[in-house]
This record gives sequence, C-alpha cells and structure tokens, in this order.
Amino acid sequence: MIKRMLIMLLVVGLVLGGVFGFNAFKGKMIRQYMASQGIPVQTVSTQTASYQSWSPKLKAVGTLRAVQGTEISAEVAGVVEAIHFKQGDKVAAGMALLELNADTDKAKLKALQATAELAQITYRRDQAQFAAKAISKQTLDIDQANVDIALAQVAEQHALLNKKQLRAPFAGQLGLRNVDVGQYLPAGSAVATLQALDTLYVDFWLPQQDLSKLQVGQTVQVNTDAYPQSFTATIAVINPKVDASTRNVQIRASLANPGQKLLPGMFANVEVATGEAQQWLTLPRTAITFNPYGASVYCVEKGELDDKGQAKLIAKQAFVKMGSSRGDQIAILEGIKDGDVVVTSGQIKLRNGAPVIINNAVQPSNDAAPQPVDE
Repeated sequence: MIKRMLIMLLVVGLVLGGVFGFNAFKGKMIRQYMASQGIPVQTVSTQTASYQSWSPKLKAVGTLRAVQGTEISAEVAGVVEAIHFKQGDKVAAGMALLELNADTDKAKLKALQATAELAQITYRRDQAQFAAKAISKQTLDIDQANVDIALAQVAEQHALLNKKQLRAPFAGQLGLRNVDVGQYLPAGSAVATLQALDTLYVDFWLPQQDLSKLQVGQTVQVNTDAYPQSFTATIAVINPKVDASTRNVQIRASLANPGQKLLPGMFANVEVATGEAQQWLTLPRTAITFNPYGASVYCVEKGELDDKGQAKLIAKQAFVKMGSSRGDQIAILEGIKDGDVVVTSGQIKLRNGAPVIINNAVQPSNDAAPQPVDE
C-alpha cells in the first residue's frame, strides 16, 4: 500500500513539474523573441523649427456702433397724417419724415395770434393815453405784460405745431418703418431707426495692465465674420476710468466705412499692434506635450546604423520654455534651436530613444490666424 502511494506521488510530481517547466520555458522563449524584435518603429509627422516674424498684438472682442445713430420718435402724441419716407431711404438732415394731425393746434394758434394782436393794439392805444396822462403807469405796465404773455403763448403753440412734424436730426440711412398713416402714435413711440454709416465706432475692452501700450491715434485691425477682409480703425478715445468690477478699460476706435458694408451692432475681433515685429522660434501647438513637470517636445535625431549602413531615426525628448501664442502657433524661448526637426503628431506613442519613421503626408494645423469653417 505504501509503495503504491509513493509511486502515485512520484507520477503526480512529474506531471506538475512538466507543466510548470513547460510554462517557464514558453515564457523564456517569448521574452527572448520580444527582445530580439526591439522597440517597435512609430510613424510620426515632423516640422523643422524656424524663426518667424511676430508682431506683438493685443486682442479683444468689440462691438460696432454708429457715430450718430438713434431711434426716431415723436415728442408729442397724435394721429399719423402723412409719411414722407420709404424704408431704407437715405435722408438729409432736416428732411421731413412724418406729420401728425394738427388741425386743432392750428385753430388754437389762430386764436392765440388774434389775442396777441388785440393785446398789442390795446398797448399802443394806452401808450397814447399815458402820454396824455389819461391813464396810470401801472395800467400801461399791465398792458405790456399782456402783450408779452400773448406772444409767448403764440410761440409756444408754434413750437407744438413744429413737433407735429418729425424731421431727420442728421443725415443717414433709415431702417424699418414702424408706423402707418391713420395710426395713433403715443409720445416717444419709435418711428424708425436712423443711422449715419459713413463712420463707425468700435468699442472694446482691454485689461488695465495694457494701458501703457495704448495711445490715441494707434492703429487697430478689425475683422468680422461677415467679410473676409480686414478693416483699419484708429483709437479715438481711451476711457479715463477703469471698470472697478473687471479692472478693464474701455477703448473706442474710429472706423471709416465708405462702402457702408459694416453695420452698427455687429460683433468684431480687434487687434491692436503694440510694437515692432520680433523674431521667435515657432512650433505648432500640437508639437507641445504638456506635463505636470513641464512642457516638452520630441526631436528627431540620427541614431545607430542599420544593416544597410543607413542611420536610424530616433526620438529624443527635450523640455522647452514657451512664450507667446498666436492661433495654432507657440513661440519657443528655450529648449530647441533653429533647424531642429520636431515631431508634430504621433508623439503620444513615443518615449525617449524610440525609433521613428517620418511621414508628412498629413500635417496638423499651423495657422497664425485660423478661422472657423462651416461644414
């Protein structure tokens, strides 16, 4: 019985030893095979680092407004009797735009004129009587006051009649008409918008720390999503007060608009040039790898020779110090030099010393002023 037990244990030990031995042998062979294969070659795109001209600029978002613009409205209430303009008309200063019914006011004016004329006749008659010492000086003074009151009432009625006729306060272009003939128009109701479009203002805000870089007369580039071209404006006013809640200062630039392409209320991107152009070593943003311990890039260098006698390409990590940015580009202050070949895409697969193959068929965006594309 004991002999059989020993034989069984020996057989089980041999089987288990064979299994574990085979697994150990298999793992060793796999490791040897993987070691013989080396680090897999990664495909990357690259770009040669080079110096580019950078013009220091301040960027902001602005709003266009007319130098002269208002909502035309009647100062007094009344029924619209006549409309003398068409929607979208260009009008001159002082042009009659709208008339309110004024029959009652005209009749009242005639009555007041008659009263004023009677007061003047009475005053002239009493002057003659006063010269003959037939009346007192007090009576003559009362007559003079009556004349002044009557003439003032006539002038007041004339002013009221003038308000029944709405005129353009300045030359410009009218917008949509908001009233019709026969409509009762309450005082202050908007009739139409009037905008002078030959010159516009661009209002924008900049941080207070940029005040030293700004001055009246400085050139401003204005871009809108409505037109591909850039418009040139000039700083006209720098607000002498900084907003206490945002610590920003409001800037107003004057923009000539001869073609009247731009309209008040439009959104605009504003750039203010603040100095001479400088040369910076430039890379696309995609080339930078951001880590908690610093930003880095991978440079492609020549390594050992292969079987054909050609140098292998390997990736070397370099930590960099970044400067200003514009669009898709970043200025590099330290860490690389002019002419270095830098990986722009595919670096997520790399480690220091990894072999690479360069394929620049597809390159990431590297635009100094990218624009969104609607698709």
